[in-house]
Amino acid sequence: MPFLIRESHSEIFSFSETPFMVDIRFKKGRGDGFCAIFKSDEEKLSISSTYYIGADWIPGFEGNHWVYVESKLNTKYVDNTGEEASTDPKDLVQINVLSMLFQALKEPEVRDHTQELFEIKFASPWIPLEKSKDLISPLIMIQFLNLVKRIVRKGLKKSYYKVQENMYSRVKGKVLVSQTIKQNLDKNKNLHTVCQFEMFGVDGIENRILKKTLVFIKRYMATYKGLGTDSFFQETFNYIQPAFQEVSEEVNLNDIKHIKFNSFYKDYEKALELAKMILQRYGYNLNNVQNQDTILTPPFWIDMSKLFELFVLGKLKEEYGNKIAYHERTYGNEVDFLYVDSTDVKIIDAKYKPQYIGKTHTGLHNDIRQVSGYARSKSIRKKAGVTDSARLLDCVIVFPDLNSENKDVKNLSQLEVEQYEKVWKVGICLPQIDQNSNSV
Repeated sequence: MPFLIRESHSEIFSFSETPFMVDIRFKKGRGDGFCAIFKSDEEKLSISSTYYIGADWIPGFEGNHWVYVESKLNTKYVDNTGEEASTDPKDLVQINVLSMLFQALKEPEVRDHTQELFEIKFASPWIPLEKSKDLISPLIMIQFLNLVKRIVRKGLKKSYYKVQENMYSRVKGKVLVSQTIKQNLDKNKNLHTVCQFEMFGVDGIENRILKKTLVFIKRYMATYKGLGTDSFFQETFNYIQPAFQEVSEEVNLNDIKHIKFNSFYKDYEKALELAKMILQRYGYNLNNVQNQDTILTPPFWIDMSKLFELFVLGKLKEEYGNKIAYHERTYGNEVDFLYVDSTDVKIIDAKYKPQYIGKTHTGLHNDIRQVSGYARSKSIRKKAGVTDSARLLDCVIVFPDLNSENKDVKNLSQLEVEQYEKVWKVGICLPQIDQNSNSV
């Protein structure tokens, strides 16, 4: 039985199983985050979600009960407390997660920081999801394309592979008698012989599987509006495809299922595992891409705070280029963004907290203290070229403003926080899905 809930929300459902209390943690690099917390008592199940979205089995009930956390946020908040001011489904908006991701990926630097964005539980039983709720397929494909790009950069692996050829007036390797009779002798082609022999080159089984998967991904992208023309995919394919010109996409199904990995080629091992999984999900049939409304998906979680951070990074890089440094680390401190333009220096932090739409409240004070601490770090000031110890650096907090029409970060002094000196907050609109159904 599926339980549907939106992010950063609590809901109570009917539930007749044995009472329990358990949680799911995000284990991809950031072990400090809870994905969801479950508490069952007196035939009721309480589910509390955080800023992670995805689908997963409720621990202890694998195969029976699962939860789907979707990215829907409220647009109404109380000014002083930051609490939700409305329970009306009309005040909820659904975030277009894929659009956020692909807008961020337009900036090449973002592509190197997606490793902690999501977690996929390949070993768990898979969950039947509507295709529209399948957010993980594009993420898996991005991971696959990045691996193949790295392989191409190093050079495709060469190996010996078997070739069959109907040769004229000569013989090479092993003569295939039955094929020769059927294809040639029965048709009075007495000078032709079907031979099997080995060649050394890039058209080996591993590269064929990669090529077949690349063809599959192109067809998959065509099923999503705007995805096939996205700059990340276009640029990546333009880089990858020339290397596979001499590679065939003809692969035997048994070759895919039973291929053995060479531990010497780590990137190949990871890429082939992803390729097998991508092809397996659609029954190794490229025609099934468009025909399935429901798809089996491994349990997954996406860190929306990390995605928003990468989304903001893409916007900042697009606007300010090399003036933006990402994740400067100093003695346990890690600044999201450092803006340096000659003498103009700003400490910028991305906070995935839509309650900042309202005026100042307790959470904002805590975040300002954090950013102000970065601004006083001697090592960060040294990196920014600030020599005046008395100088107060600008601090900027970027947050999602679901009511705003602002889609860029051209003005980093958009809204001054009145209670503090040289502190601003910048609200930025997120891509949204226009729909009014299934609100929770």
